[in-house]
Amino acid sequence: MRKTVLLLFVLLVSNAVSVHADELRVGVAAVSITPPDGTPLSGYYRKRLSEGVLDDIHAKAIVFEQNGTKAALVVCDILTLPRHTILTARQLIKAHTGIPEENVLISATHSHTSPVVSGENTRDALDGGDTEAAKTYTANLPKLIAQSVAEANRKLAPTRVSATIAHEDGVSFNRRFWMRDGTVSWNPPKQDRNIVKPAGPIDPEVGFLYFETPQAQPLASFVNFALHLDTTGGQKISSDYPGHLARLLAEYKGKDFQTIFATGACGNINHRDIAWKDNQKGVNEAFRIATALAGAINQSWSSLKPLTTATLQVRSEVIKLPTAPITSADVAKAKEVYARMSDPKTTFSEQVNAFKVLDIVKRQGQPLEVEVQVIAIGNELAFVSLPGEVFVELGQSIKKASPFAHTMIVELANGSIGYIPNRSAYTEGNYEVWSARCAEGSGEMLVTTALKLLSELSKSKPTP
Repeated sequence: MRKTVLLLFVLLVSNAVSVHADELRVGVAAVSITPPDGTPLSGYYRKRLSEGVLDDIHAKAIVFEQNGTKAALVVCDILTLPRHTILTARQLIKAHTGIPEENVLISATHSHTSPVVSGENTRDALDGGDTEAAKTYTANLPKLIAQSVAEANRKLAPTRVSATIAHEDGVSFNRRFWMRDGTVSWNPPKQDRNIVKPAGPIDPEVGFLYFETPQAQPLASFVNFALHLDTTGGQKISSDYPGHLARLLAEYKGKDFQTIFATGACGNINHRDIAWKDNQKGVNEAFRIATALAGAINQSWSSLKPLTTATLQVRSEVIKLPTAPITSADVAKAKEVYARMSDPKTTFSEQVNAFKVLDIVKRQGQPLEVEVQVIAIGNELAFVSLPGEVFVELGQSIKKASPFAHTMIVELANGSIGYIPNRSAYTEGNYEVWSARCAEGSGEMLVTTALKLLSELSKSKPTP
C-alpha cells in the first residue's frame, strides 16, 4: 500500500513539474529612450533639433520563456536602428539575462519624430548624425534596450496568450500611383486629376495579441500594422500614432497595461488619402489613426482565441543581397551632388540618388549582409523580422504562404538596409527605388528565406 501511495505521489509531482516546465512565461517592460532637447531628429533629409517632448518614446520589450528556452522581442520608437546598435544591444542582453544573442529581435517603429541613431549611411550627417548629441545618444541606446529586456526578464510569469486578426482599411493608403502619362508617381498632389489608380495594395490586417495572467488579469498587448509613422510632424519628440494607441488601450484595460506596436511591411504605405484635401499632419491626425486602430481591435476582442500550444522556437539566417548596379557616371554625379548638398537648388531626387550611390561605393563591391529571423510560439504564432522598409506586397506574400495562422511581419528589424521594393517596382521607378541600396529581386530573396525558416519551424513544432 505504501509503495502504491509513494508511486502515485511521484507520478503526480513529476506531472506537475512537467506542466510547470512546459508552460509559457512572459515578461513585459518599457524603458524611456527620450533624448534631451537639442538632439537631432531623423527622417526628413535635413537637420532638425528636438524642441521638447509631446510624449516619451520607449524601448518596449517582451521576453518569452518555455521549457528552458528564452527569446526577446524589442521595439524602439526610433526611425531606424543600424546593425552595430543591434549587435551591441544583443551582447549586453546576453550578459544581463543569459538570453542568446540569436534569440533577440530588435526593431524600430520608424517614427519621424525620433532621434538620429548614427550608423554607416552617408545621409546621417545631413540629419545631424555627426553631432556630439547624436553620437552620445547612439552610444547610450544599446544600454537602454538591454535594460528593457532585463526588466522584462525579471517579470517573467505564467501567461496566457490569445490572438486574433482585426481589420482596418480606412487609414492606410498605397502612396504610389499610376498616372495618365503611364508613369508611377510617389505622393502626388491630393485630388490630382492625372491620377489613375494606386500602383499597389494595402494590408488592412491588424495583428493583435493579448497577454493575461492565469487568473485573467490583463498584462499587455502586441499590435502589428502596416503603416508608415509620419503623421505627427514638427520638432517635438513623439512616438506618433502607436503612442496614442497604447494610451487608448491602457484606458480600457488599466493604467499598467502595456502595448507593444511593431510596424508591418509598409515601405510603400502611408496615411495620406489623396481624395481628402486636408493636410493630414499633426497630433490630431496621429490620434485619429490610433482611434481607428483601437476601434478595430475592440471590435475583434470577442474573436480572440488562446494559443493551443506554447512551444517556443527561434531560427535565423544571414543572407547576402546584391547591391543596386551603379556606373562610374553615377559615382561622378553623386560626388558632384554631395559637394552641393546644402544648395537649395539641389533637388530631392538628386539627394536621394547621391546618398544611395555613395553608400554602395563605401561597400567596395561587398554585398549587403542581412538577417531574417523567426520567433515561433506553438503552431499558430510567428514573428518574422525583415531588415528594412519592405514593400507591402512582400509582407503579404509571406503571410499568405506562412504555415502559421498568425504571422506578424516586423520590418526595420535587426538592422536596416533602407527601402526593399518588390521586383515590379524597379521598372516603375520613383523614390523608393531611387533610394534602394539592394538590387532588383532582393525582396523576393527575403521572402524565400522567411518562408524557408517558417516551414522548418512548422515541421519541427509539436501537434496540439
